[in-house]
Amino acid sequence: MPDDRVATTSAHAVAPSGVAALSGAVAPSGVAALNRLSPEAAHQAFLGCCASERWVTQMERGRPYASSDAVFGQAVEAFDTLVREDWLQAFAAHARIGAPRAGDERGAKEQAGVSAADAEELAALRDGNQRYEAKFGHVFLIRASGLDAREILASLRQRLGNSPACELEIAADQQREITRLRLGGLIAS
Repeated sequence: MPDDRVATTSAHAVAPSGVAALSGAVAPSGVAALNRLSPEAAHQAFLGCCASERWVTQMERGRPYASSDAVFGQAVEAFDTLVREDWLQAFAAHARIGAPRAGDERGAKEQAGVSAADAEELAALRDGNQRYEAKFGHVFLIRASGLDAREILASLRQRLGNSPACELEIAADQQREITRLRLGGLIAS
């Protein structure tokens, strides 16, 4: 069987600080609290970080965790097991940039830089999102935290020129970054 895992290039060993807790799931304080979650609550908490069931299963198997480094290390190992379909499953859980889902406070906070966009930028984002999805078959994924609409739009326009294989790799790297931020929020003390 051919190896269809998606190679990614980002470094993923450093835990972020100062990120928001998950919305809609129990937000434990620290690794010990994460370890105390019921299996169902842990599943939901990990799913809120990355919607790939394969990734979530790998994270569940790593419990209990001795430290935040162990959590982030397991996340990297779990990502290394993902294949194209797993990445697409994770991407599908994300709202379009510029259109967070109603009631999704975390998504709205992650895309806060877009809220100051003018009508022309929002229209360009809508058009770019549609073109991107038509070309690649999945939502445009970018770690939007800390970026404004112009930066996101520039990245979207640049990435539209990529091949599908190249873009899958880039989107997977972006998913890793988003997940790392969300994991940081999950285990923040």
